[in-house]
Amino acid sequence: QVQLVESGGGLVQAGGSLRLSCAPSGRTFSSYTMGWFRQAPGKEREYVAHINRSGSSTSYADSVKGRFTISRDNAKNTVYLQMNSLKPEDTAVYYCAAVTNGYEYDSWGQGMQVTVSS
Repeated sequence: QVQLVESGGGLVQAGGSLRLSCAPSGRTFSSYTMGWFRQAPGKEREYVAHINRSGSSTSYADSVKGRFTISRDNAKNTVYLQMNSLKPEDTAVYYCAAVTNGYEYDSWGQGMQVTVSS
């Protein structure tokens, strides 16, 4: 497991953009599959997007496809989530997660609030 430090959350108006960042503490960042999840009030945590170790492959939840982009910079040990055309229903606590060993997410960030006002 590794520690994940997230940044970039906040308050934005509907239609606006935010970029979330996540920097793991491990020295082998390029060997981790990275993902973003979110949890809205009163709802289960849900998958948002993930990116493979090299950054050559990405996947998205249908609810964010075409609006969100996940990317990574292995030289900077950072994964990003660019969120455009934000909607009030995107309001949630967003979590960065890493697969460091095996096939399941085993490291999680502390979460950060994203609030989209209408």
